[in-house]
Parts: sequence; structure tokens; C-alpha cells
Amino acid sequence: MDKSKLIEKFLGYFDGSLEGIRLFTAPGRVNLIGEHTDYNGGFVFPAALTLATTVVARPRKDRMIRLIATDLEQMVEADLDCLDQYRNLPWGNYQLGVAQTLLKAGYMIKGCDLMYEDKVPLGSGLSSSAAIELATAIALVSLGDEAYGKTKAIDAIEMAKLSQRAEHEYIGVKCGIMDQFASAMGKKDHAIFLDCKDLSFQWVPITLSGYSLVIGNTNKKRSLGEGKYNERRAECEKGLELLKSALPQATCLRDVSCEDFEKYRHLIDSEVIRKRVAHVVYENQRVLDSVEALKNGDMATFGRLMNDSHNSLRDLYEVTGKELDTLVEEARKIEGVLGSRMTGAGFGGCTVSLVKNERIPAFIESVGKAYQDKIGYGASFYVSEIGDGARELK
Repeated sequence: MDKSKLIEKFLGYFDGSLEGIRLFTAPGRVNLIGEHTDYNGGFVFPAALTLATTVVARPRKDRMIRLIATDLEQMVEADLDCLDQYRNLPWGNYQLGVAQTLLKAGYMIKGCDLMYEDKVPLGSGLSSSAAIELATAIALVSLGDEAYGKTKAIDAIEMAKLSQRAEHEYIGVKCGIMDQFASAMGKKDHAIFLDCKDLSFQWVPITLSGYSLVIGNTNKKRSLGEGKYNERRAECEKGLELLKSALPQATCLRDVSCEDFEKYRHLIDSEVIRKRVAHVVYENQRVLDSVEALKNGDMATFGRLMNDSHNSLRDLYEVTGKELDTLVEEARKIEGVLGSRMTGAGFGGCTVSLVKNERIPAFIESVGKAYQDKIGYGASFYVSEIGDGARELK
């Protein structure tokens, strides 16, 4: 990243001086395993990527916030004192939602000019929205703290929670905490084993021993708000309600063990809801088994668990679709691939595959050609590196 070129671009949009300009960044994430468990209080295992959103920020003397993105070049202007009137803009809702949530939480926010450069592919399932939210949150809080003389360090977990709240209340997507938490708390060469019930976590060193994580982007755009995300959440809530007649202590599906589910699954009279619950319960166990496998350097077991996860998301949770399934099916045909699964919410977006390093060029060529032939347009591939979480770029 060339910071001087970003600042030059910023001045091209907003004019003025260099005084007060600061840069902030927040990454996208790949979830190694543990899909659609976070909003059920379950276990997830994400890692922050080096693909990130960078914000160039400069305070203003009024209460206006102005937004521009280098790939859109459509200026958004809003008054911080009446943000409700700007809902449903063509773009900028995530940024303004974060601003409103911070204000409601008591943060002192200043007017400012913000320029975004997004390297996380939008709609890819790599959590571009969380990257935007976290970069915005730390930029706004940092500028406000400087203006009002506050010196207390920014609480990254609090920023993750507030960003999630913005998505719930301003965007209207009842997402879990995983994406924002991973973007806020990522650590280079580590994945995050996160318990979404109480936000306890540990960083787990990732040593892939001759393998790499290769991300395959279907290039099918998706929107959680337009998809089936909220519907799946409601189905899980209904399943929990039915199981609580036998398990009154359960506060979320995370509290239902595999043994509990098999014993009381008959209480769920809907086959669809039973399938949704089965995925969540067994996916939580797969996360626990994956963390143990990676700690022990057992790549084969981790690859098998990745495959099992995708099969469950396809057959029980029904959030994959032909694009994701094609990438996974073609990946599994390649020698040197231990496992492949969708990552993210589904309905498009990305896969993650565990590929032997020397097989990566052949993997990209073969899977890419097969996908093009079957789907009619190309996929994109990234060899993933695990990076740090949201921070200011000094």
C-alpha cells in the first residue's frame, strides 16, 4: 500500500491541507470452519486476511460527514445530527450506521471527510461489510478522541459489538458477532477460536505444514439483507424453542450437545427446522475438533472436517447453491487438496480450500476452467495470508 498515493487521492476529492490527515485499516476475514453458528451462540474459527479496507480521514469544523470510495467516486454527504434521514442510500449506509450507533453509545464524534479504498471484494463472503464498519468505527472514535482530548485506548471488542449493532439496527441484518470480532481482533498467522456465547477467545497459531488456504470467489454477488439469512436465524430460534421443553437450561443452540439433539430431535416436528438445528449442533462440534486437529498439525483431519462442514451447509442448512457447490466439487477432484468448503453466509461468495503448495497453480487452472465451463463466467482465486486486525496506520 502506498500511503502517499492514497493521501494524494484524498486531496483530489476533498482539497485542503495535509493537516489532521490519518489513515486507518480493517481486514476482511475467512472463516476456517463454523458457519452459521455465531448467531446461535456457538463456536467459530475465523482468521483476519491481509485484504482490507483502508480509510483516509480528516476532521472538519462542522457536523457534516462526507464519504467517497475510490472505486465508486460517488460522494455521500450527511449531517451527523440527523442520520436517520439518510437510510437506504445507494452506498454509505454501513458508514452512517456506525456513526449513528457510536453517537447513541455516547461517543463524541466530529464531522469529517473519509475516503475508502476497499481491497476486500464486495459481496464475496469475506466480510467486506465488517471491514468497512471497523475501519469507520476506529477512524471516527480516534478523530473524536483527539478533538476532545481523550487519551484512553480504543476498546477493539467494544468497536466490534457496536459495529454489529449498527448492522442490526441501521442495515436490518441480524448478523452474528464473528465477522466484526475477527476484523477487530485478528492477529498475524493466528486464527481466532471464539465462543460467541460469551466472547471468550484464544488465538491459535496456524502452521499449515506445506499447505495453503486458497480462496475461490464465485463472483456471484449476494446481499444478506436480500437473502435468506434472517429466515435461517428465525428457523434456529424456533428449533431452540421446541427443544427447550426438554432442555430448559439451554439459552441458545450452543447449549445443545450432539447427544442432546439425537435424544430430543423428535420434539422438532418440522423436517426443515430439524435440519437447520442438526447443522448448527454438529458444526459446533466440528469447530472443536478442527481446533484440536490444527493444534496437533493434523491437516488430514482438518481437511475432512472442512468437507463435512460444506456437505452439511449444502444438505441441511441449504445455503450453498450451484456456484459454491461447483467450486467445492471441482476443488476436491484435484490431487493435493485435503478439504474444501464454502466460507461466509453462502448464497454466493467464496470457498476456502486446503491445498498442497506445489499444487496451487494446477488447482487454480483446473478449478477455474471447470467453473467457467459449467457456470459461464470466471471465478477469482487468492492465496490467503493471515494478517492483523483493525488499527491505525502510523
